[in-house]
Amino acid sequence: MYYPYLRGKQNELITVRDNAELLSSAGFIPIIEPVKESTSGLKRALDAVIEAGGQAIVIVNPKHGDFSGNGDNRISDFIDQHYLNSENIAIGILLEEDTELETAARHYERHSGHTKSFIHAGFTNSRGLLEHFDDMENILNVFIDGKSSRLYRRHFQGTDRVLVRDGFRRRNNREYPPVELFSDLHITYEDEGMVGFGDFLIAGDEYRESGGPAYAVAIHMTCIDEEQDGEMHIHHFKSYRQDTPTDPAGKFAEALGELIAEVDDPDTNILETNAVAEYRDLHERQHFPGLGYVKKLSMQHHIETLARYFEELED
Repeated sequence: MYYPYLRGKQNELITVRDNAELLSSAGFIPIIEPVKESTSGLKRALDAVIEAGGQAIVIVNPKHGDFSGNGDNRISDFIDQHYLNSENIAIGILLEEDTELETAARHYERHSGHTKSFIHAGFTNSRGLLEHFDDMENILNVFIDGKSSRLYRRHFQGTDRVLVRDGFRRRNNREYPPVELFSDLHITYEDEGMVGFGDFLIAGDEYRESGGPAYAVAIHMTCIDEEQDGEMHIHHFKSYRQDTPTDPAGKFAEALGELIAEVDDPDTNILETNAVAEYRDLHERQHFPGLGYVKKLSMQHHIETLARYFEELED
């Protein structure tokens, strides 16, 4: 079904931890690419997933953050130490353009007791992969759209396939339009021959250690537009002041006021989720929780929106 792809920053991991029960009940399986050397936050998130009876995929050869380019086995060691016999935690093996087949095989063999996924993100040796792994029907193949062609994906027909598409077009905050298309993949993934779909939520695929000075503050909120055949759109609520990188709290209040005005509109497409309720509380208290927490709330809203969408499909 839905496979949200998250980088293992603090607020991404908190999003998984705080929404573990929702993820489990909806059948959503987060893909987590660790980026921080400290694994305490990752452990808390995975423990919450297990306690809720859910599942998660952890990439054991991440490319970003503290694990960029070092090729060590710290995540594999972490999995072996804490989740060696857990059926809830699957292993993800990232296959990039420069990944060697022998590297993929080494990670695969080390985690022989775990369910495994290949994350196709630029790898081209599909024939070598299929020849080497004769149990491909037991492997979930996750394709990053834009880094794996449709022709490449055809080689894996007959396996469980998931397509992850980045619906978030990153810009400087002041350049975002009021609303734009995010994705229709939640509707069309089966037409693509996939058993599930994913995205990078409202964070996008482009990895940044931290943002620069915010001349404008923006709050990103997704919604399903039934008048547009159920497409998912994204609203960008921006502060009025955009000329200097000062007063982020005041600029957040401006953007939040725009958000509250929209959700108060009886014709809005934005669902009244738990995340929206928390935004309302912040507005009433005139409190600024920090931009990282704002991102966490918008990611939570995105998950809640998709959970509600699929719940209503089943009714």
